Amino acid sequence: NDSYISVDQEPSDSIFPLSFEDNKVFINCKANGNPAPYYKWKVDGRDIDMDLNYNLVEGNLLINNPHATHHGGVYQCIATNTFGTIVSREAKVQFAYLQNFSRKPRNTVSVREGQAVVLLCGPPPHNGEIKYSWVFNGRPSFLLQDTRRFVSQRTGNLYIAKVEASDVGNYTCVVRNMMTNATVYTVMAEYEPKIEVQFPESLHVTKGSSVKLECFALGNPVPAITWRRTDGNPLPGKMKINHSNGVLEIPYFRPEDAGAYECVAENSRGKNIAKGQLIFQNVEHLHWVQTLKDAHMAIEANLQWECRASGKPKPVYRWLKNGEVYLSCYQDRILVEGGRLAVSRINLLDSGMYQCLAENEHGAIYASAELKVVASAPDFSKSLVKKSMLIQRGGEVIMECRPHASPKASISWRRGGEFLKDSKRRTIMEDGTLRITNISKSDGGRYTCVARNPFGTSSSTGTLVVKEPTKITVPPLSVDATVGQSIVLPCEVSRDSSLDPTFKWFFNGKLIDFNKQDHFEMIGGESAGDLMVRNIQLKHSGKYVCMVHTVVDSVSAAAHLIVRGPPGAPEGLMVGEITDSSAQLSWGSGPDNHSPVTTYTIQARTPFSIGWQAVRTVPDSVPGQMFHATVIDLNPWVDYEFRVVAINNVGVGEPSMQSKQIRTKAAVPEVAPGNVSGGGGSRGELVIQWEPIPEELQNGEEFGYIVAFRSLGTTTWKQTVLASPDASRYTFRNDSIPPLSQFEVKVGVYNNKGEGPSSHVVVVYSAEEEPSVAPSRVWARTLSASEIEVYWEPIPQTASSGNIIGYENCQWQKHDISPTLKNNTVALLSGLMGSRLYLISVRAQNSAGAGPSSPAVNVTTKKPPPSQPPGNIEWNLTNSKIFLKWEHVKAMGNESEVTGYKVSVVSGIWKYKPQHFQYHIWIVPVWSYKIKKSVPSDMTQNKPVSLLCWFCTEYVD
Repeated sequence: NDSYISVDQEPSDSIFPLSFEDNKVFINCKANGNPAPYYKWKVDGRDIDMDLNYNLVEGNLLINNPHATHHGGVYQCIATNTFGTIVSREAKVQFAYLQNFSRKPRNTVSVREGQAVVLLCGPPPHNGEIKYSWVFNGRPSFLLQDTRRFVSQRTGNLYIAKVEASDVGNYTCVVRNMMTNATVYTVMAEYEPKIEVQFPESLHVTKGSSVKLECFALGNPVPAITWRRTDGNPLPGKMKINHSNGVLEIPYFRPEDAGAYECVAENSRGKNIAKGQLIFQNVEHLHWVQTLKDAHMAIEANLQWECRASGKPKPVYRWLKNGEVYLSCYQDRILVEGGRLAVSRINLLDSGMYQCLAENEHGAIYASAELKVVASAPDFSKSLVKKSMLIQRGGEVIMECRPHASPKASISWRRGGEFLKDSKRRTIMEDGTLRITNISKSDGGRYTCVARNPFGTSSSTGTLVVKEPTKITVPPLSVDATVGQSIVLPCEVSRDSSLDPTFKWFFNGKLIDFNKQDHFEMIGGESAGDLMVRNIQLKHSGKYVCMVHTVVDSVSAAAHLIVRGPPGAPEGLMVGEITDSSAQLSWGSGPDNHSPVTTYTIQARTPFSIGWQAVRTVPDSVPGQMFHATVIDLNPWVDYEFRVVAINNVGVGEPSMQSKQIRTKAAVPEVAPGNVSGGGGSRGELVIQWEPIPEELQNGEEFGYIVAFRSLGTTTWKQTVLASPDASRYTFRNDSIPPLSQFEVKVGVYNNKGEGPSSHVVVVYSAEEEPSVAPSRVWARTLSASEIEVYWEPIPQTASSGNIIGYENCQWQKHDISPTLKNNTVALLSGLMGSRLYLISVRAQNSAGAGPSSPAVNVTTKKPPPSQPPGNIEWNLTNSKIFLKWEHVKAMGNESEVTGYKVSVVSGIWKYKPQHFQYHIWIVPVWSYKIKKSVPSDMTQNKPVSLLCWFCTEYVD
């Protein structure tokens, strides 16, 4: 229910157009207060009587049907409630308008061609920014300005430097109010004034504003206009020259733009100069640096207020109380010095609204604040002494006593009925707080704070309860653990039996959330809160704190857990000197995780290895903080990457980052080709084969093979070089080599570093000779329309220098040849066409090639089977018999005759009647032919044969 008042929205300087359709003007003013304020307004220092033209809308002033001369002026809003009065800033209110030109006719202007002329506009009464234009002979567009014609926006006059015959006519001056958008016209006659446009001799300009200087000269010839600074400095780069050099504009004026400017008008007859001084006017708008704050103070207190404003010129200050000037000469306890107000020994009459007014020639600003003087008896309703205070024995208690009182109350304390005095353990502080240290059981009881001031006395009572302190009897102890183990850190307490302890654990300063931590669990009873750490990891190393809280006190105990684990990854692995089979490595140790490293293992990988493989090393005894080792038994000319793994008593650590890829130096090959063999090929050839050497064993560039051979029993080796690392075969050709001759053969290796070893010597046979005779007794028989079976007698062993590996059957029909290789004395030719004559011959093959062909035999395939199925099938079921009827199938001319029909029967069980059977019947025409005695006897009869059944599991003939 505190009372106050403040202005939230103040009126501001405004120009209102008089062309509003509703013809109404609002001037804003809004104040907040308790109780709600009421308003009044002043204009030009006079109180406004509300009438038909003025109305109040809340705090705002509404002007109906405003008139430029009657309602313009300086307005101020005054807000008042029961607590006080404040005034708003003063606001200048103007109205934009534009009256019509005078109807008085103007005289005609006469001038000789070539002379200059000025046509005066003479604008009518107006307020607000206006713009001038001219119309020539009633044309719809405005007169364009150029080097000969100029319209001044300061005077409205039209200047023509040199009159031409085309200038004769009627001129109209057009005036437009930029705010109301009203426009008026006047018709001008022609006349000959003698006036030049010139800017003022001195002009004061403020920072950031825009300056326009006008200059226009009359003359014949038309003079040229130029601008310059008299001090010789260049014109500002931001300047704009327009209207054919008749206007110089300097936007965003700065102090360096100040100085003397000249307009030079020059033609062939002479020149004229107009001068003016731009003077920088250093103006800073008023704004508050330090304002006022509301003060609620006790009676007899001292008030200090200060307000400070910034602005140029420097502001002066005035103080208002409830809207009236506040003068210090009225009372000796009031001091006003500029923006400082001091009131000593304030009383109830000093309550009210105060305003600090800062003003200079450019305006004024207001700062408002409320002074509330309070006089009241001590009151504990909002700040009672704490009703119950639990304190541990040996601890300290502070009992606050802060009643609301004005003036400030004097404080005393009593325990039971005895008033307390200061002692060694007990102190009543200046603000009334009671402090008791080293508390004992005897200090328990009821304590009352008594507050007094001239307006009354009041008291408030609380009870002090002394409890036994909480102690940690079994604290956690620092411990070492290994990764994967589980431990328990104990935390047991002794406590006052009436207090329930709360256990909390902190790990490295952060509270452990047991709902989110899988590794931590708190176990124990009412007086124990042990911490179990399961499956310990390296990240669990650190400081653990057990904290025990009761409503009276808090105690804590700490322990450190050291976790020993496999070492961390070694760091900074570098590769040093490299040879063809070794590489020097150096590295730094990683974290040992509280267990010293016992050994390091070096691993390597190549493009030919599967993953990382351990390599042999020789330790280097090089002093320093780095570790060194030499990797040996590497393959020459191979790309290697290395990494190091540390090992301690706990386990194997993470590997280091792999080294950059390096290549060992080249060397002579050390591995000879394996599995050297040969044989085969064509007549007169010696074929030699071997297994190629893998790339990782080639030891260098330009790798190849050296093949050497000699006839068995001779001493001279023939050799050839194969410059291909992928070669695995070499063929030597010489028609004079007898078939199946024996040769001793060996294969060696070489690269750009030299020759390597050769393989063991092996014996290889040269190629054999083709068979010399053809197979005999070749005959064939037709099995069907698409198959023929062929028989022959094998050639004797003496007809071939090698082993017979098979026979080739050739069939000719319309020049088509389809060879089929067989390694026995019978062959089945399938996929043939029906009713076709085929010529068939046979020839033997060995590793050297095929021998001569046998004489051809003739054989014709059988006609194909009927292509049409039986039609119009009918059937009848009588008891257990089925009677079938169908149409006979006639064979085509190129098909075998029908000799019988095959009936296939499939039985199935009815879905809903198991005692009945369902039959599916197919009828297929069949044919027969004579079969020679060499085939099984059961196929020699001309009877139907079951050959096919669809979707059936059993069939009958």
